[in-house]
Amino acid sequence: MTLTLKLLGGLTNAEVARAFLATETTIQQRIVRAKRTLADKKIPYEVPTGPELSVRLASVLEVIYLIFNEGYSATAGDDWMRPALCEDAQRLGRVLAGLAPNEPEVHGLLALMEIQASRSAARVGPKGEPILLMDQDRRRWNQLLIQRGLNALARAEQLNPARGPYTLQAADTDWQRIAEIYDELAAIMPSPIVDLNRAVAYGMAFGPERGLIIVESLMDHPQLAGYPYLPGVRADLLFKLNRLAEAKTEFERAAALTKNASQRALLLEKAESCRPA
Repeated sequence: MTLTLKLLGGLTNAEVARAFLATETTIQQRIVRAKRTLADKKIPYEVPTGPELSVRLASVLEVIYLIFNEGYSATAGDDWMRPALCEDAQRLGRVLAGLAPNEPEVHGLLALMEIQASRSAARVGPKGEPILLMDQDRRRWNQLLIQRGLNALARAEQLNPARGPYTLQAADTDWQRIAEIYDELAAIMPSPIVDLNRAVAYGMAFGPERGLIIVESLMDHPQLAGYPYLPGVRADLLFKLNRLAEAKTEFERAAALTKNASQRALLLEKAESCRPA
């Protein structure tokens, strides 16, 4: 998967490492091992069949998902987004939906990407500054992409009413329902990132105190060491609780950790807003 992200997705070792919450050294070692395995075992390039198809399909979906994520919220550089990566991931998702029309999670991932991409124009201001969801002008959302996403979501739910992880993420409606969705995700796809997103949803649905409880349980998680979104989420919840001094410290910590210039500027602006009136 790491090799595919590098060769097909064009991501750097650093970007792949951030996607997997790993170090660059670890990712480089994985890439070297993958190349050696391909060469030593002379693995043919062919379409898998039977049970192997499901395993391989899951990996393909994750690769496309990670490419889209890097485009939607760039982890480094000056720009908040990398639209070309989003478009590549959407194109691959549409191709895959045509090749595997009866696979629900293919349509679930496509729905997730189309719906999120519909907000792209509203996510960036005239100077390239980030605009968060609650502050976006919804008139700028792309209605065609929204409809495509809803159609893909309907197809995914028709194929599998139980819904897999990508379909669940695409099916957000209100914050309480989103919190329930992340509870489901935590059960079927446990990870610290899912729990961090769950904390955000709980904070919006049930109040910042509930979200902060989840965040506090993640503060010492080794996979989130150096992950800027952890102090960023904690800062936002503390701000809503009017614990301004603590929030300012956390916003500044998140700013120091991020490799993205636009995100750093936004976090420092938020830190400044924590000064008592």
